[in-house]
Amino acid sequence: MSKILAIDYGKKRTGLALSDDMKIFAFGHGTMDTHQLETTLKPLIIKEKIIKIILGEPKRLNNEISETTEMIYQFQKVLKEWFPEIPVVLVDERFTSKIAQQTIIQSGLKKKDRQNKALVDTVSATILLQNYLESYTS
Repeated sequence: MSKILAIDYGKKRTGLALSDDMKIFAFGHGTMDTHQLETTLKPLIIKEKIIKIILGEPKRLNNEISETTEMIYQFQKVLKEWFPEIPVVLVDERFTSKIAQQTIIQSGLKKKDRQNKALVDTVSATILLQNYLESYTS
């Protein structure tokens, strides 16, 4: 069976999430150093039989692109070079970080654990993928 991978790309850290084989649920897959993405993603894509990559597309509230958006477009091109057989789909990621922070707060974690930025990136990628899966299956 195959899965979908979501990427919450950042300059320093990148959060990852994977779907289940049925493409119904999203699960956090951790955070990695952005500079190690190529060496980490290649074995993951093979092992998990990834058929699609979801990439968060940050936009401003007025729907305009930002400097960060341009960085994402460049990374999308890189992903297409690394994995030409896998479609890379951009998905609006506005508010995913805020929702992730609220989710973490509501989870009951201690304040020190809630301040872990890597956890926010992982939860953001998971929310991004779950939103995509829900719209994809509807």
